[in-house]
This record gives sequence, C-alpha cells and structure tokens, in this order.
Amino acid sequence: MADEDSATGLPASLEVAWGLRERPGKGPRPTLTLPKIVEAAVTLAAAEGVDAVSMGRVAKELGVSTMSLYRYVAAKEELYVLMSDAGVGTPPPLPPEAAGWGWRELLTNWAYAQRAVLMANSWILRIPITAAPVSPNQLAWMDRGLASMAGTGLKESEKLSTIILIGGLVRNEATMAADMIDAIVKSGVAPEQALGQYVRTLRLMTGPDSHPAVTRLLASDAFSGSGEPDFQFRFGLDRILDGLAPLAAGRRPSSPSTSEGQQ
Repeated sequence: MADEDSATGLPASLEVAWGLRERPGKGPRPTLTLPKIVEAAVTLAAAEGVDAVSMGRVAKELGVSTMSLYRYVAAKEELYVLMSDAGVGTPPPLPPEAAGWGWRELLTNWAYAQRAVLMANSWILRIPITAAPVSPNQLAWMDRGLASMAGTGLKESEKLSTIILIGGLVRNEATMAADMIDAIVKSGVAPEQALGQYVRTLRLMTGPDSHPAVTRLLASDAFSGSGEPDFQFRFGLDRILDGLAPLAAGRRPSSPSTSEGQQ
C-alpha cells in the first residue's frame, strides 16, 4: 500500500487520510486499519513520549506483527506525519462574534487556537518538521490562517510569510513552555520556587559593573510583574501584528470612489 505512484505524489497512507484510497487488498475487512494504527501511536506518544513510538512498539500495542503495519505505513517518519495531523485536529469553529472581526482579531484567534492545541498535545512538538504541510488537518489550519488576511490587500506570498512567522512564534513559545514543565516535573520544584532561585542566582552572579543591563532588569518588575501567564506570547504576537498593520494598510485596495477620483 505504501507507494507513491499516483499523481498526487503523496505516500499511499496520506492518500488514505485524504480519502483518495480504499483499504488495501481484497477479501474480508481487516481488523487493522490506518486510523487504528495512528490512534495507537498517538496514545503511546501522549503517555510515554515520541521516542517510545516505533513500528515494532505500535504493532505490539495493537497485538499484530510489525510487518503488518507496513501494508499501511511505509516508515516511522510517515507515521509521524499522520500522528501530527491527528493531534492538531481541525481548527475549532470561530465564535459568533467573529463575523465582525478584522484580520488582526482573526489571526490572534488562529494563533491562540494553535497554541492551545500544542500545549495540550506537547508530544507533537518533539516531532521534527521535515517537509511542508500536506495532511488534511494541517492544511485546514493553513487555510484558516491565510483566510484570516482576506481583504488586507497583502500579496499571497506575504500572507504565507505571515503565517510562517506567527506559526514559528507559536511553536517556539509552546516548546519552551513544554520544556519548562518537563524540567519542573523532574525536579519536583514549584514554578515560583524555581523562578525565585533563578533570580537569586542572577543577583549573586551579576552586578552593575559586569552586567549593567541585567542589573536594571533585576531592579524592575520583570520577574514579578502583572503575573499574566501568557504575557510573553501576547507581547510577541502583538509586535508581529503591529508590524504587519502598516503593510496591510498600504496594500489595501482603494475603494471604487477613490480610484475613480484618481483617474
């Protein structure tokens, strides 16, 4: 089943995910299916981490031979793509008030929705990105992001660059949060205690002569500010959108009346 002889250029397993192929072989319907394989792999990754996922281990979880999996998935890397697609799911429906939103609100909603998915399924972050998105759910997210900028006048290449930039912020912030959570779990130290120890260490190791900028930072409320849990993410996202705003304003098509007056 795992061949690439069709016009799509996709592995057979991804064509199945798109509904372009039927189950392999003829005869009685098999008990093993691609969705079952992906579900077992996702469950394993969520419980033990992505490193625990192998064709042999997934086969063991399903009670089948490893070779039987290769009728559905050609390699572990291919399985990773399907796992990621299942993990992110489809973009959540927009709220009713979104009908009155502009591009900025729509992109903000898109970014926060992605962040929520990755934070809830942090194992996805441990899967390397080796190719552009081609799976159904990943492309649904991509389409939502691009559609958020409809009417801005931005070039399609600029829209693509925008969602890549915001997607990078989302993934980086979610990865750092997941790393910190893992470290806290392993150490058994509460986040507040870990932060307090970090600040004490900085105060001991730095000073106004050797590290004047760090000293000013420590004298500020940077480590004890508003306490907004997603301040760093909100700050980074707002700066990206602030930079995009004048570009979008300059590219926005003129109204018919304005265009006529300029002729």
